Amino acid sequence: MTNNDLLRRLRYIFDYNDAKMISIYGQAEHTITRAQVSELLKKDDDPAFQECTDKLLATFLNGLINDQRGKKEGPQAVPEEKLTNNIIFNKLKIALNMKAEDVLATLELTGFSISKHELSAFFRKPGHKHYRVCKDQILRNFLHGLQLKYRGDSEPKPAFDWNQPPGTE
Repeated sequence: MTNNDLLRRLRYIFDYNDAKMISIYGQAEHTITRAQVSELLKKDDDPAFQECTDKLLATFLNGLINDQRGKKEGPQAVPEEKLTNNIIFNKLKIALNMKAEDVLATLELTGFSISKHELSAFFRKPGHKHYRVCKDQILRNFLHGLQLKYRGDSEPKPAFDWNQPPGTE
């Protein structure tokens, strides 16, 4: 999953307009224009597409934390130069003020279940003996669970149903 995909999904899940996206970046003390937001959200094959760097996505996630939970006093969090799924997952958990039980319940909405111990392994430091890399599948399921929770959307229909006879679309 690319950073642009993640940004598009978060915008959809929380139903953010361009002004809200700009405001969230502003919460992380980063200035971004409406045109830049639009370019980040374009599809990969669009000529105006701009790639969302790890630092730009980390800035958005830091702004989301500030927007949802309020700015902490003192120096603001410095956006990471290199993001991993573990960092993204943790920042979303923090922004939404979720406990382990909340994250597990969100994953359950998609029919995906893991134990509390497996979940805690994603939030450990990389050198820890129980640290586990968060795969794309887990992050996708979490995002889909958030979509179900916040938007109530059901599973999107497949583009083509192999079980349906031809000509009955």
